[in-house]
Amino acid sequence: MTNDDMDEVFHALSHATRRTILDLLRDQPGVTVGKLAGQFDVTRIAIMSHLNVLERAGLVVSEKDGRARKLYLNAVPIQQIQDRWLGEYGAHFASRMTSIKYAAERAAKKEGNE
Repeated sequence: MTNDDMDEVFHALSHATRRTILDLLRDQPGVTVGKLAGQFDVTRIAIMSHLNVLERAGLVVSEKDGRARKLYLNAVPIQQIQDRWLGEYGAHFASRMTSIKYAAERAAKKEGNE
């Protein structure tokens, strides 16, 4: 992922309405543009503008279904950003949690033997 790609993602996520759109697409995969727009107090054109920003960032994908357009959340760009800064930390914490689990199991086994 290039820095320009990341700029597009951060720009898309910077607006509350776009974040709400992503929440709705997560909860209602395949929702049509009309149904999505009906959940906001702004014009359909405003929602279409937000969708264009989200699609340019790669956060929304769509497919034609007859005359309708179904929308889906694409979380891959967000995951790529997370991996860039947090991937190593996640591995570190997973390793620490495994060590804690083994220590707790040894302690429980020791208590069971006494």
